[in-house]
Amino acid sequence: MPTLNLFTNVPVDAVVASDILRDATKAVAKIIGKPESYVMILLNGQVPIAFGGTEEPAAYGELISIGGLGPSVNGNLSSTIAEILETKLSIDSSRFYIKFYDVQVFFCLVL
Repeated sequence: MPTLNLFTNVPVDAVVASDILRDATKAVAKIIGKPESYVMILLNGQVPIAFGGTEEPAAYGELISIGGLGPSVNGNLSSTIAEILETKLSIDSSRFYIKFYDVQVFFCLVL
């Protein structure tokens, strides 16, 4: 299940949060190639963040997925999520980082 955790120092009202959750869900599902029903988005607003020594609007994200990630996918996801944050929260794309985790599936049999 792809999970995107987003943190921002910008206050996020309920209407904007709903728009971001919807848009990010669609983007992650489409770009990774997994059903929307598998995608989870968490949005945390008003988190104390300093970026480059200032507290101007900024954001940080972590995307965890079992497969589906790679250099071109990660670049596309990064720019798409940055665009959503810039449109909805006025966060400049140069003040947004995202970290990708491609998790491997391990099976364990316990007797």
